[in-house]
Amino acid sequence: MDDFSAAVGEELGISPWVTIDQEMVDAFAQLTRDQQWIHVDVERAAAGPYGGTIAHGYLTLSLLPSFGWQAYTVKGVEMGVNYGLDSVRFPHPVVVGSRIRAVATLTDVQNTPSGRRFVVRFVVEIEGQTKPACVADTVRLLVG
Repeated sequence: MDDFSAAVGEELGISPWVTIDQEMVDAFAQLTRDQQWIHVDVERAAAGPYGGTIAHGYLTLSLLPSFGWQAYTVKGVEMGVNYGLDSVRFPHPVVVGSRIRAVATLTDVQNTPSGRRFVVRFVVEIEGQTKPACVADTVRLLVG
């Protein structure tokens, strides 16, 4: 954990690309009960502003834990738990069929009585786009 704490300001890693498909979007819509047409009505969305359906912003956000596990590892800890989010933005929609990945950068580490609290900024890139899909500062607590 000492090496991890010394890495503040450094890029921790980049996750592999993930293709966002309609099945994933539909499953997320079903689970969250967010059935807005821009996500689930393929025919209507084809004539809409993005030329097709788009992923929910919160679907993109929900992939961050998986992206994190794939981008970096912290050894020598008993467990890590979600502590919250400091900031989340969705600068660009993710059109279904797009590939996304996340770049993880360690921005802060603080010792607390419960363990080390750290902040990782995830920038979720969309293949072929200059603007990211999501920029989020995630807060986690490492214990042990």
